[in-house]
Amino acid sequence: MNLEFFLARRIISSKDYKSSVSAPIIKIAITAIILGMVVMLVSIATGVGLQKKIKEKVSAFNGDIIITNFDTNFSNDSQIPISKEQDFYPEFTSVEGIKHIQVSALKGGVIRTATDFEGVVVKGVGDDYNWEFFEDFLVEGKLPNFSGSINDELLISEYLANRLQLTIGDKAPTFFLNAEEGKRPRNIGFTIVGIYNSGFLEFDEQFIIADIKQIQRLNKWDENQIGSFEVFVEDFNTIRETGNKVYDEVGSTLDTQTIRDKYGSIFEWLDLFDFNIVLIIGIMILVASINMITALLVLILERTQMIGILKALGSSDWAVRKIFLYNAMYLIGKGLFWGNVIGLGILFIQKQFKLFPLDPTTYYVTEAPVYFDVVHILLLNIATFLLCLFFLLVPSYLISKISPVKAIRFE
Repeated sequence: MNLEFFLARRIISSKDYKSSVSAPIIKIAITAIILGMVVMLVSIATGVGLQKKIKEKVSAFNGDIIITNFDTNFSNDSQIPISKEQDFYPEFTSVEGIKHIQVSALKGGVIRTATDFEGVVVKGVGDDYNWEFFEDFLVEGKLPNFSGSINDELLISEYLANRLQLTIGDKAPTFFLNAEEGKRPRNIGFTIVGIYNSGFLEFDEQFIIADIKQIQRLNKWDENQIGSFEVFVEDFNTIRETGNKVYDEVGSTLDTQTIRDKYGSIFEWLDLFDFNIVLIIGIMILVASINMITALLVLILERTQMIGILKALGSSDWAVRKIFLYNAMYLIGKGLFWGNVIGLGILFIQKQFKLFPLDPTTYYVTEAPVYFDVVHILLLNIATFLLCLFFLLVPSYLISKISPVKAIRFE
């Protein structure tokens, strides 16, 4: 093994190799691996990043699994109340994989100002609400605090604030239909304490966040009546299985729905990214392999006399093949190294400086998101290296067909 590796390094470092016909072809092959690696890294990091970011945004407004009254149609307007006093609340311990559970209530309303009005969905939340996602969405002001007595603090989207010309500290008069016939709509003068921007226009143009006690008062519910439970899972990939287990646990009077079912079109679109990523990786590895095969064939033809001499000295076909395979391994490794340096550098710059924006009306995010996963990067490098090397086994078989006598006389 040491002899073959030594000869392989001699081929790469020799002056006649650097000035030979194969030199530019090998450089093209290395460049193909570099470019392929950059494209694969960018497609995986941004594709997975986009999937993860959109899933987080949908979860932020709905939870991963929604538990409501069986007669509620999971609408974003009004809900039939359910009791907060359940065996699975405040800790859902009967099902594995549950990270958090919180209460909420929805009610449709209209914000009316002196110059304009907008239909909205008021989402009432309590002191158990997980503000983790909205901490990232917050662009101005602060997050409301609903841990004490009833208050009028409101979190509104930047989209609605701009349309209604509202800012921090302004009153947002919100009107709700009165269930009693002939009665005038009820009005709450919410005070804006925070403005958020999730980049998900479908949610930003309708959701405002207020105290759940306000919804309970409007609906004439008691303090133990809520609209729904929102459940968050630890592993989103198992949401269907976890959702089925939750459904079995909540009882016959309650119904459940996962956000994959509620927003099926969005998640079907996200699932297409997996196919696109696999397709891109396959094409890039194939292109890199074809270039390496071409480079290896040229190198074999260029070193035919050396092959004949080694065979005449008693070297086996496999021993000679290993010389060229070691050479190819070095070239593949060189391409992968620089491909990783350039690809990860581009991704790091995008993550820090957000140079490449996206249209939020199409992609639900304002810039191309980047998600680094060491496992993905390692697997991608190992798979690319092994597949390229595997494809090179076939052209290296050509060495066994070379006759020592004819090879030595070959010019």
